[in-house]
Amino acid sequence: MANRIRLGMVGGGAGAFIGAVHRIAARIDGDYDLVAGALSSNPDNARQSAADLGIAPDRAYTSYEEMAQKEAARPDGIEAVSIVTPNHVHFGPAKAFLEAGIHVICDKPITASIADARALAQVKPKNGAKFLLTHNYTGYPLIRQARDLVASGALGKIRVVQAEYPQDWLTNAADPGNKQASWRTDPARSGAGGAIGDIGTHAYNLARFVTGLKTEAVSADLQSFVPGRQLDDNVHILLRFEGGARGMLWASQVAVGSENGLQLRVYGEKAGLEWRQDNPNYMWFTEFGKPKQLLTRGGAISAPPAASMNVRIPSGHPEGYLEAFATLYHQFAEVIRGKGQDFEPLLPSLADGVEGMEFIMASVASSKADGKWTKFSEV
Repeated sequence: MANRIRLGMVGGGAGAFIGAVHRIAARIDGDYDLVAGALSSNPDNARQSAADLGIAPDRAYTSYEEMAQKEAARPDGIEAVSIVTPNHVHFGPAKAFLEAGIHVICDKPITASIADARALAQVKPKNGAKFLLTHNYTGYPLIRQARDLVASGALGKIRVVQAEYPQDWLTNAADPGNKQASWRTDPARSGAGGAIGDIGTHAYNLARFVTGLKTEAVSADLQSFVPGRQLDDNVHILLRFEGGARGMLWASQVAVGSENGLQLRVYGEKAGLEWRQDNPNYMWFTEFGKPKQLLTRGGAISAPPAASMNVRIPSGHPEGYLEAFATLYHQFAEVIRGKGQDFEPLLPSLADGVEGMEFIMASVASSKADGKWTKFSEV
């Protein structure tokens, strides 16, 4: 087996949700060892969180700046770092570690502002350091299969794309003690987008990943239904794609009864497909005038390479959220090792992150202009 990649983490200390998800994903395929961390902005929490994870005291840092500097100078320093902080603390660490020659794995959205996203794209990484954005839903086998079907022409020219991501966990005003809710509804930490930044970007990225369609413009209606909430909690967006296709995107965190309802529907001249994240091992594919076909994860019709390259277990055994996350970690590890030529085109990149921020800001601008069609170049 290949040597494990020495991994660090920024954020993800006690009480953090997504940090634990990243750590599990990094462990599933045995590609990484977590050896260093700046796990919290609170020094005591940073040290205790590191101790709880078995990180040596001399590699438990209280700032990402110190971590980047000292780890880059160590002969056994980290080779990659996971950034799992609130959005406003993505740019600084990503820039520091790329400039130190350390590969970066960053949670989405890439930054809290479009200016920071574009500035990060101009950074010159030392020693060819790579960047991965963890749009983890692109790691599902059947999403890879859907991408292949579209690219093969099985659907014909794409006409309509429908993406949605409803949740209900922010239906009421958040408890001030709810750490996850507090920063996601705070423009100083989340940026200009609420639900659109937290989950709308996932729906948008999934539509782009599967269809390959370039976006021309958006017309958006962003709403904050909860009194006093400063950021949107419900989003309706129309999309115009190059080539004439049209799309609709709905993201909501006040859709009572919806837990995590990400789904994608794509319709072409010849066929359509439908996929839901809460039942990700099944996808419907329908050719016009023919019976619906149920495609299964790991089934005979899930042909190589895209769908089968990350199927870990036999047909009929479900793979889900953590495994999809782990797929990105494993395939990025192969890229770091110089063996990931087949994987690299499938992994969300820094350019995808910049586009995600353009999507957020164009939608915010459109909504403020009463739904005016807005191009990404205008933000």
